[in-house]
Amino acid sequence: MLQQILVRGEVSNCKYHSSGHIYFTLKDESGVLNCVMWAMFKPRGLKFSMKDGDEVIVYGYVSVYEKTGQYQLYAKQIVLDGVGQLQEQFERLKKKLEEQGMFDEAYKQPLPAYVRTLGVVTADTGEAVHDIITTARRRNPFIRIILKPALVQGPDAPASIIRGIRALDSLSGRDHPDVIIIGRGGGSMEDLWCFNDEGLAAAVFECRTPIISAVGHEPDYVITDYVADRRAPTPTGAAEIAVFDYRRFAQTLQSTQDSLSGQMENSLDRYRRKLEADQRLLTHLSPASRIREQRTFTAHAAQRLTDGMTMALERAYRQQERFSRETLTEAMQRAIRQRRDTLSVFSASLDGLSPLRRLSGGFGYLTRDGKPVLAAAEVRAGDRIDIRLRDGSVAARAEEIVLRDEP
Repeated sequence: MLQQILVRGEVSNCKYHSSGHIYFTLKDESGVLNCVMWAMFKPRGLKFSMKDGDEVIVYGYVSVYEKTGQYQLYAKQIVLDGVGQLQEQFERLKKKLEEQGMFDEAYKQPLPAYVRTLGVVTADTGEAVHDIITTARRRNPFIRIILKPALVQGPDAPASIIRGIRALDSLSGRDHPDVIIIGRGGGSMEDLWCFNDEGLAAAVFECRTPIISAVGHEPDYVITDYVADRRAPTPTGAAEIAVFDYRRFAQTLQSTQDSLSGQMENSLDRYRRKLEADQRLLTHLSPASRIREQRTFTAHAAQRLTDGMTMALERAYRQQERFSRETLTEAMQRAIRQRRDTLSVFSASLDGLSPLRRLSGGFGYLTRDGKPVLAAAEVRAGDRIDIRLRDGSVAARAEEIVLRDEP
């Protein structure tokens, strides 16, 4: 029953121990309750410097301190009494707007990478505006800043901030800001409460220009932080987010330019070499070059053809000559063989008819005055005749001519 309770009262006998624990007493008109907050709960459970006389609401549990036998409240979270009511209002509004989708990431506008004109809605005096301007111009000396002074605390602050947002959002042309920063410096929850206004949240949501909400310090959260396109932990942080670093940009630009120049030079060299190669190839493949090449090829081919034909003709002539010679020789040899055969036949025939052959058989061959004597009647007594024998001749004189009667 006493493990999760809320106790409202006035702080007294508040002591911060060297160990980090806080010992104090809560009292009201009806009683007193001893309390302690262990050091481990302090970072998350106590957001202000508690002192005697503060009206607070303590969340925790009650247990018996065995050493004294007394009941004691062990605090987990302590808030100022008025802050507790504000916190409840904050949570209710946050839940309502979240259910309406006003915190949805789908509606968040991206911030431009290079902001040239910066709109600022904040008080025209104080640390917040000074920090925004100083940081923005340090990062980019050429940034244009349009300030719309506004109340940032009190009941009239939400309407004042809304007017500043709408005035900047309605500007056109060169005067239209690329980004709007709304915010203020740190303070209590009551001091920052104007940024938890539902009407202001709607104005931030409807703004066409990206908005950065920079209210209070790092732990402080307000409704505009959830609705805005971007939250910054401080006004200085908002300027850091919104404005690009011109020097780094210039260095990057120079580096990029050098890189591009180098790449361009390399590309130009590569294309130049390719162009030269293409020109050589084009020259080699051009019609005139091809014609010259074909002419040279044709001339060489014609010469090779002529040489080949000459060689072929010479070879054919030699072959024909050899063939003719061989054929003629063979024909002559064949003719000689044929003539020899014929001669042999004739020789045999002649041999059979040869006078010498006949003479070898005891016959003689008569001649008178170099003329053959074919009949006895051709010789007269006393004529000188020559008798030719096989092995010689005999000179004789006819003494008597005897004629044989014809049959």
